[in-house]
Amino acid sequence: MKFHATELSDAVLIELTPFEDHRGSFSRTFCSKEFADAGLETEFVQDNASFNHKAGTLRGMHYQVAPFAEAKVIRCVAGAIYDVIVDLRPDSPTYMTWQGFELTDSSNSQLYVPRGFAHGFVTLQDNTAVTYMVSSAYAPGAESGLRWNDPSLGIAWPVDVVTMSDKDANWPDFDATGRHRP
Repeated sequence: MKFHATELSDAVLIELTPFEDHRGSFSRTFCSKEFADAGLETEFVQDNASFNHKAGTLRGMHYQVAPFAEAKVIRCVAGAIYDVIVDLRPDSPTYMTWQGFELTDSSNSQLYVPRGFAHGFVTLQDNTAVTYMVSSAYAPGAESGLRWNDPSLGIAWPVDVVTMSDKDANWPDFDATGRHRP
């Protein structure tokens, strides 16, 4: 694995190193020693999968508040997504900044998202599947989010959003003080 810094503090794009032969290829997607050597979290308690029927399906922007904040490792295993993260850590030099990444089933990359970030994605193809490991179990009382089209963030989604959950459509806007606006 190769670890590449992103524009956002502590977020890392991980390039998988496939080993190929006449059968196909093999890649490690996680190695606790390599993650630790790169300064990333190494303890993940859940591995989640998302399947999406249509291009333009949006999931996000999600996060959990402390003490249940979670680091994530996101990988597209079928199709393609535009994955967006927003730094919500008030003491970070990249606070309230977003960055997007195209992850595909053939890109040999995955995204490490630190605790304190909101995360979401829109599918770029029909029949897209995503897996993501999380460092904290789902805690309903700690669940939060921000609106995918919050004007204070200005996220430039590359495709029209055609479907999302009611919950994702109705997250409140977020302001620079870290509070939701009514």
